[in-house]
Amino acid sequence: MYNKLVEFSRKIFFYEDIKLEDTAETRVYLIFFHFSIILKVFKVKSYSNFPQNIYDNIFQNIEYHLRELGLGDVSVNKKMKVLNQCFYDILLKIDQNSKSDNFNFNIGLFEYYLCKNSKLNNSKREIVSNYFENYYKICFELKSESMIEGHINY
Repeated sequence: MYNKLVEFSRKIFFYEDIKLEDTAETRVYLIFFHFSIILKVFKVKSYSNFPQNIYDNIFQNIEYHLRELGLGDVSVNKKMKVLNQCFYDILLKIDQNSKSDNFNFNIGLFEYYLCKNSKLNNSKREIVSNYFENYYKICFELKSESMIEGHINY
């Protein structure tokens, strides 16, 4: 699943069309947005709990890549603490209308994490919202095993 999330975070769409900065941090946040939607689908569809080993693997890979970038033990630990807080913030706030059966992507949250220097114009806001709402629909149609194995074709 981690490889599929990385693939989504590297979509040229985010960097050429939306004009996000192509940094390791941007990619991690994009992984978090995609992963949060998968976890939301698990919750809405009342699947069994998401496998802890898959969750752990995703965060171990992120930690590994931070070390590959040359960060030391202390820096990696501090960065992982911050990233975990960001992930849980995204996970809790990803859906603007959590009481609704429909998924409404929280574009303000996306801008907060990924557009720090400037906000998206209305057309880009709509494109990003549609992207993640369609991603949700595709994930919603999949069986839990397909998502866990990374068989998400989007």
